[in-house]
Amino acid sequence: MRIILVCIWILLAPAAHAQEFAFELWHTGKVVLDTGDTLRGLLKYDLDKDILQVQANNKLESYTARKVLLFEIFDETVKQYRNFYSLPYALAGQYKAPVFFELLQEGKLTVLCREVLEYRTTSSPYYYYGSYSRLVLVYKYYLLRENGMIEEFRGKKNDWYDLMPGKAEDVEKFAKQNRLNLDKKYELSRAIEYYNSLFGK
Repeated sequence: MRIILVCIWILLAPAAHAQEFAFELWHTGKVVLDTGDTLRGLLKYDLDKDILQVQANNKLESYTARKVLLFEIFDETVKQYRNFYSLPYALAGQYKAPVFFELLQEGKLTVLCREVLEYRTTSSPYYYYGSYSRLVLVYKYYLLRENGMIEEFRGKKNDWYDLMPGKAEDVEKFAKQNRLNLDKKYELSRAIEYYNSLFGK
């Protein structure tokens, strides 16, 4: 029986690893360059190298974050628009330079996001050795302060409530009512959106 399960895993594993990530795809969108020019067409981003490829006007061009102010795409993988901005930030202890951040939510609490691929070990009863490593998309979150400083959020999911003084109980209640998991990007976004909405009432 175990041999059969292992064979099933071998057949299914390639499909699991063949997952396409949003950054591997071309998306309909627009980009605003540092010159003020706006290009519309197909966009493909690379947050690891902070490069944006643009197919527009029958040409293929590549732009670094230094040449881009912002870009917007419609991501078919999540069926929604996503907005990215080029902002100065020091990655890995380097000097500040323009890098791409996705704007998750803007308001009283403004949260930015970057995505990276990391190998994670997964346990499986169908795998002979009990576990295997696979590439997964991991989101890193950043806080954009009112003074323009960008700080990486290094806490756990419940630590988000510490950033919501006076409103944490309301947001936690909202999250429980809507069964939101703050470890998931778009569910976290809904919770922060709700928090920000409390200041418009």
